[in-house]
Amino acid sequence: MKVRTQSKKVDKAWLNQHVNDTYVKLAQKEGYRARAAYKLKEIDDALGLIKPGDHVVDLGSTPGAWSQYVRRRLSPNGAAAGALNGRIIALDILPMEPIDGVSFLQGDFREAEVLAQLEALLASDQGHPQADVVVSDMAPNLSGIDSADAARIAHLVELAVDFAQNHLKPGGALVVKLFHGSGYDDLVRLFKDTFKVVKKIKPKASRPQSSETFLVGLGLKSAP
Repeated sequence: MKVRTQSKKVDKAWLNQHVNDTYVKLAQKEGYRARAAYKLKEIDDALGLIKPGDHVVDLGSTPGAWSQYVRRRLSPNGAAAGALNGRIIALDILPMEPIDGVSFLQGDFREAEVLAQLEALLASDQGHPQADVVVSDMAPNLSGIDSADAARIAHLVELAVDFAQNHLKPGGALVVKLFHGSGYDDLVRLFKDTFKVVKKIKPKASRPQSSETFLVGLGLKSAP
């Protein structure tokens, strides 16, 4: 009973913090599905990653906040619907509600059939068969066991890097989410081995108490 009471107190505290969160309120006001949109916005504002005409791949896209942000960036008027100067391909193992102008694939890109569908979408524009930007908000279900969680996180980052090496333009950019802790330095090293420029960013929209952070790789060092 003690543990349950404590858990309820923690849940209530989290809910109260969430409801009163500045970015949660802003997301509701501006029509984003999650506060995560502002994390990508801060990264993009700082580095100028997403430009009109770009082709962007969003890995781990559900519920769709990052795709929504990219969609508005590629709109001539910053609109949530209508004309789009560029292309967005989103993918997740979970379903995602449609977003105007976003091509969504539900599945695991580690599976040959799903990867082939994704590659077909990229290749369908013969003049633009590679992505300009790949963003990954993929995160595993955490178990609370540090070693196991670190391995799961590392695996997802490695998958995103491998995908970028095979589907990103040489001068393109990759954004991934990861967490400070065991294995973090190895992932930074992987980025430095793969990209010409590596940026570590902790957006203000990322909760201060969270170990969540982001790595951005700019310009592949060599073609796959």
